[in-house]
Amino acid sequence: MQLVFASNNLNKIKEIQSILNGSIQLLSLSDIGCHEEIPETAATIEGNAILKANYVTEKYGYDCFADDTGLEVNELNGEPGVYSARYAGEQRDANDNMNKLLDALQGKEDRSAHFKTVIALNLKGEQNLFTGIAKGTITKKKAGDHGFGYDPIFQPENYSETFAELASEIKNTISHRAKATQQLIDFLNSEK
Repeated sequence: MQLVFASNNLNKIKEIQSILNGSIQLLSLSDIGCHEEIPETAATIEGNAILKANYVTEKYGYDCFADDTGLEVNELNGEPGVYSARYAGEQRDANDNMNKLLDALQGKEDRSAHFKTVIALNLKGEQNLFTGIAKGTITKKKAGDHGFGYDPIFQPENYSETFAELASEIKNTISHRAKATQQLIDFLNSEK
């Protein structure tokens, strides 16, 4: 099966390919000639995943899936949430985002948070949503050099390391994206 993954984020594409383990032939946006920035104007993570998937299906005619991910911090009423990538500004700089979040949590007791990934799949004229959640806490300082985004300051439940310190084989079984992607794989396998 061949599916477009509505992303040009090389880190995400690599992570999803690793999780899929060759079960699906993945095409990126650049593979189908889509080089424009797909608008992410929805007020929710689910909404952005749907916007991106619909954009590719409507404009390019491919079955595809798109994901959107946010980090939701309890003490900050769910921020940065849908604005996770742009939390510190339009430059989308991971270090700036992490620094802003660490500053916002300075002196706060509750550092609990969760990553949420929603995948919207457009397949054969139907749309399905898959949601993965990874609970954990925000550390007080950055640790590790694997992963991307907020990984150096997110410590998943039942682990003493951050996502950025864990081997990708471990992260790719416990992460929010892994959980949502596994639901996607199970669904696609049931469709065969």
